Amino acid sequence: MRVNRTVRAALMLGAATIWALPATAQDTVTELDEVVLGKSKREVRTDTARSETNVDQDEIEDRQASTIAELTDSVPGVTLINGQSPQGSGINIRGFGANSTYGSDQKVLIQVDDADVGAEELYRIGTQLFTDPALYKQVTVIRGMAGTFEYGSGVIGGLVRLETKDASDFTGGVPGFKLRQTLQFSTNGDGTTSSTIMAWQPTHDFEVLGNFTYATQDEQVDGSGAVIGNSSFELPSWQLKAKKTFGDGDHSLSFSITETASDDKDVPYDSFMTTGGSFGNVDRKTHQRTATLAYNYNPVGNDMVDLDVILSYADQKIEQSYIPGSSPLEGTPTFPRLLPLVNADHRYETTKLTFKNTARFETGTVFHNLRAGVEFKHKKRRDASSAPGGTDERIALFVVDDMSIGERLTLTPALRYETQNISNDTASYTNDALMGGVSAHYRIGNGFAVFGSLAYTENLPIIDDMTTPAYMTQSEKASTVELGFSYDRLDVFTPGDDLSFKATAYKTKVWDVTSYTSATMMPVTDIELEGLELEAAYSVSSGLYMDLNANIQRGRETAPAPGGYWRGIPANQLRLTVGKRWQEELDLSWEVVANARMKRATTPTPSNVVHNLRGTYRPQSGVLKGTELRVGVENLLDLDYTPHLATRKAPGRTIKFTLAKTF
Repeated sequence: MRVNRTVRAALMLGAATIWALPATAQDTVTELDEVVLGKSKREVRTDTARSETNVDQDEIEDRQASTIAELTDSVPGVTLINGQSPQGSGINIRGFGANSTYGSDQKVLIQVDDADVGAEELYRIGTQLFTDPALYKQVTVIRGMAGTFEYGSGVIGGLVRLETKDASDFTGGVPGFKLRQTLQFSTNGDGTTSSTIMAWQPTHDFEVLGNFTYATQDEQVDGSGAVIGNSSFELPSWQLKAKKTFGDGDHSLSFSITETASDDKDVPYDSFMTTGGSFGNVDRKTHQRTATLAYNYNPVGNDMVDLDVILSYADQKIEQSYIPGSSPLEGTPTFPRLLPLVNADHRYETTKLTFKNTARFETGTVFHNLRAGVEFKHKKRRDASSAPGGTDERIALFVVDDMSIGERLTLTPALRYETQNISNDTASYTNDALMGGVSAHYRIGNGFAVFGSLAYTENLPIIDDMTTPAYMTQSEKASTVELGFSYDRLDVFTPGDDLSFKATAYKTKVWDVTSYTSATMMPVTDIELEGLELEAAYSVSSGLYMDLNANIQRGRETAPAPGGYWRGIPANQLRLTVGKRWQEELDLSWEVVANARMKRATTPTPSNVVHNLRGTYRPQSGVLKGTELRVGVENLLDLDYTPHLATRKAPGRTIKFTLAKTF
């Protein structure tokens, strides 16, 4: 990964100064002014064959997102399903994940501090992202299969990993106490958010962080001024995290817990708003909790041992009760079949224990970064009036080796073996699968690199399908091939500028599918997809910068005949951000999101172009020093549109204002 430009500039200037000094004077300490070069909003990962994007703390704060989904939608290949509110929202990656029927199809994996979160196939309920973005400092998105085998199986669409904040992020690793208060307001829906973070580091080897966030929003309106149904929410969240380092600094123990809850009264059962209110309204309580206890042993001077032992627990509970008289079907022969669905209570509890060691060593001219581990996973689903309960117990073994061969070639083979026992009171099934792949990254020179990968995975049966015995011994299978090239270099057009880009083409085949039905209600068994993703960033030392992302994708249901367009394909998209920074004090940017007309779908959508403005001001002196002020205008022209794949209209013009200060 490229060294931070500020650090690089300081090192280069410091080296030049030392070189120029006489030997007898080199012990003299010379303080230098910090040199800040230009940088873009986001780094393009040109150093890896994986299709990986990192959304860091600066970008999280800059985007002023209301949901986790809104943090990922700027990543090429990622599309939101109603991302403006926690209810009915979800993430679609490369055509898989959330859709208009279920909040998840089990082909996109989401983790919070290594805990697997989210439910299975809950009808018309989107729940996989029910958490607040203020709790996190980084979101990593991996698109496709390459790079996911040490985290899980069946990751056909991609992986989203959320990392919570640490106390040392605010104390800087120095003993002391820091308090950070953030207040955010938005005009569309009268949204308000308060986030309070208390970071305490009594000693160098112990730190504690507490965070309480309270977010609320009334119903929003679209570009025409019409109310967007089911867009209001009230979301209290809290987090506690602690870390202790002991021994000679080679042992550490950390603990984190996050919790988010909501209590919605008289809201539509169908959170996607696709059935015209026929299911009626419910009182719905949602409670999500994740906890992780992690131990690390990394002895100084022993590169063969870097051991992580991680115990994680995720609990998602949904309680629902039907509001009598709210469904137009009440009193008809159809309604008795709906009542068990809208009155259903759901609960998923997932416990996972992972042992993973990272060994760094050389064999001849090859340097290895070898990660190997074993994972034990226990998922329990409560019996519901609309879906079966049961347990899903798995054991997985995985090996991933990043092999650096010389200075140009990195070869990464990966293997994962997983065995499963899935059962309830009436039946039990055993399945296993061997999956894996290989990726290669080769530096040609002069900033250019080429890369590619081959991968195969299997999505083992889920508890939700226990009522269909034929599905319980058949895993969904998928393969992907990726090819691409990248460029990353300084001083391309002018001294001090920085240009990087990455283009990735891929083709994915999925067969033995059990998750979907066609428009004629026949099971879809085979799917083929192909696409092109582009990421680019350019900046100059004066502070001007530009980021560009693009996504083009095609997909078809190839069986049963005659097939048809794959419903999960997003519209082709181009996203461009142009901005300027004035040192660390001021950052202004303009974002344009252009979606092409989508005709390859049962329900076509027209093209649309959305403009967003963002500004961040950090006073560097005076009474406001340490204060951060942010202003954002989303959907500047108040466009009335519905994003393709979404089931609700997008919000109209929204002005957001954020005030934050660390004490």
